[in-house]
Amino acid sequence: MRTNSMCFSCILRKQDKLVRQYEDEEKKSEYLHRVLEILYKYGRSESTPWLAEKINDVCEEYWGKPDYTEVKHKYNQLLLDKEKEIEQRIRQSDDSIKECIRYVCAGNYIDFSAVEHISEQGLEELLNHMAAVPEEEYSQFINDLETTRKLVYLTDNCGEIVFDKLLIRFIRERYPSMQIRVIVRGEDVTNDATLCDAQEVGLTELVPCIGNGNAAPGSVIKRFSKEAKELLLGADLIIAKGQGNFESLFGEGLNPYYLFLCKCELFVRRFGLRQFESVFRKEERIASFLKE
Repeated sequence: MRTNSMCFSCILRKQDKLVRQYEDEEKKSEYLHRVLEILYKYGRSESTPWLAEKINDVCEEYWGKPDYTEVKHKYNQLLLDKEKEIEQRIRQSDDSIKECIRYVCAGNYIDFSAVEHISEQGLEELLNHMAAVPEEEYSQFINDLETTRKLVYLTDNCGEIVFDKLLIRFIRERYPSMQIRVIVRGEDVTNDATLCDAQEVGLTELVPCIGNGNAAPGSVIKRFSKEAKELLLGADLIIAKGQGNFESLFGEGLNPYYLFLCKCELFVRRFGLRQFESVFRKEERIASFLKE
């Protein structure tokens, strides 16, 4: 999906906020010109996650690499502390997979690139007021699972990866012969989940996980490693978690199921929903749903 004009504005606002903390005007001007060059050269042909990776490379060159290690560990542990209680609730529900989907969507709140002020209180409020899963879409999802031999799950952020693990666990329990593989980010980018996060929350003990070979905050197929690309293209069914995966995969011909929260103004307008309402829908049924 090509970058929307609202994404351009958002990118520039974030870059302006970033450089304000520095004093070297010449360096700031040079940096912002590099950012503008990327937007001008590639903005009409590439997705926002693709642009973000390019801009992040330039950002590291000028200002160093930000360290999200502490905050990622914080949210991984926060959700791990809730895991047993939430798993018990899921097992007591009428339909474990359906209930998992509600948690997976709510957990997508933990996104430091799309949500300006992440808080534990904000997360708790979403977990206490989770949206229902659309019955017709869920029925289609179960029908697809029934015939799936190879499932690939694309994760998004730290913390919420615990909920991804729960959904994968319950899918495995219901469909024990299904081959499930997980693809995480290949390198550190904001608070997106990498193999280190998958290991920390125990996901690697449940199913095989690989990095995608790059640091784009999404799933840019042409930036995937050979192994990750072959795994993705060989899947019978794909679950793509998060806005970044939607922005980079929509229109690429893979037809995944998308699960995410509408966090920014663009997605609120695009889907005609309120902020922090969830989307659970397969790509082939999204076109008529979009507002643009």
